Amino acid sequence: MYPNLYYLIKDLFGIKIEALQLINSFGFFVALAFIGSGYVLFKELKRKEKLGEFIALEESFVVGAPATKSELITAFGFGFLFGFKIIGAFIIEDALSNTQAFILSLRGSYIAGFLVGAIMLYLKWKEKDKVKLATPETKKYMVWPHDRVGDIVLQAALWGFIGAKIFHNLENLGDFAKDPIGSLISFSGLTFYGGLIIATIAIIIYIRKFKIRVIHFADAMAPTMLFAYAAGRIGCHISGDGDWGIVNNHPKPFTWLPDWMWAYKYPHNVINEGIPMPDCIGNYCNQLKESVYPTTFYEVVLTFILFIVIWMLRKKITQPGILTGFYLIFAGGERFLIEKIRVNNRISALPFQPTQAELISTCLILLGIVFLMFSKKWFPKINSKA
Repeated sequence: MYPNLYYLIKDLFGIKIEALQLINSFGFFVALAFIGSGYVLFKELKRKEKLGEFIALEESFVVGAPATKSELITAFGFGFLFGFKIIGAFIIEDALSNTQAFILSLRGSYIAGFLVGAIMLYLKWKEKDKVKLATPETKKYMVWPHDRVGDIVLQAALWGFIGAKIFHNLENLGDFAKDPIGSLISFSGLTFYGGLIIATIAIIIYIRKFKIRVIHFADAMAPTMLFAYAAGRIGCHISGDGDWGIVNNHPKPFTWLPDWMWAYKYPHNVINEGIPMPDCIGNYCNQLKESVYPTTFYEVVLTFILFIVIWMLRKKITQPGILTGFYLIFAGGERFLIEKIRVNNRISALPFQPTQAELISTCLILLGIVFLMFSKKWFPKINSKA
């Protein structure tokens, strides 16, 4: 396992780059997932715009104005944070020995923070000053949904993280009660369905402000979400974040199958779960006592396959809502099956003691079936461009 990129690059190329200890493997791949899924969404929105499923809105922009106070404050803030934490990590002794603890602490370099902040403030002022006009002009532009992908991705990232933390803590109230602050601000402990639900609500509210048709946007998000989930799960698997399966002592079904694809102990996992590894010194020196199903790897494979299927179907299916229905069934079905061999907390108060994910998966599957049955009635096709 590779808790951060330092270990990954060291193992692959034999190069030790201390700065890479600041880049958590899970976070790195989640960031790549957002970038990749943003591109997928961009392509789908442009395709659907040509079909007349979306409209452009006219918006006014001021050109030639000097930098505003909020722009300068924002530039200084980002610069200060970079200098305070990133540069501070190389100035402060032992800061890289536990990067997550350092990043979440109040430790840092104030001198580097103010210096970099001042530089960023000046660059922002200079950038605006170069194009400043004696009299700022107001120009109007037509803005399409694909022009808002960057903002949509940021909304998804912010609300997805908040929702994932909320649902994780609801599922693990005992751990939350022991350390409420740590549970809320730590990078680990995220529940995908919590992020999906809260981010979906936030994005619907956001796109409705710009008259973006929700059902057509949902269809565009169908392949996007499958791609994002698959790419994000790569980070879970590589870092060993605890999303693994139950103990697997069964013999391999195929001799050609690599051991780690069937049963794995997740050595050097990022949460330091398990028992100490012999002859290992430093952080991340634990591995699981018994081999478990590598469920994160299974999810990567399954969801990438489902993404390819829905990507191939997207141009053939013209009825609004059908792709959304398929996504709900695919996403819910995949997770429901994985839950059978995955470590998770069960709700003992309910019959059959389901997991939180099993309940939500079942709801998604049923909702997906409803979409397949009633989409034609609910969402009439658009025959001409809006």
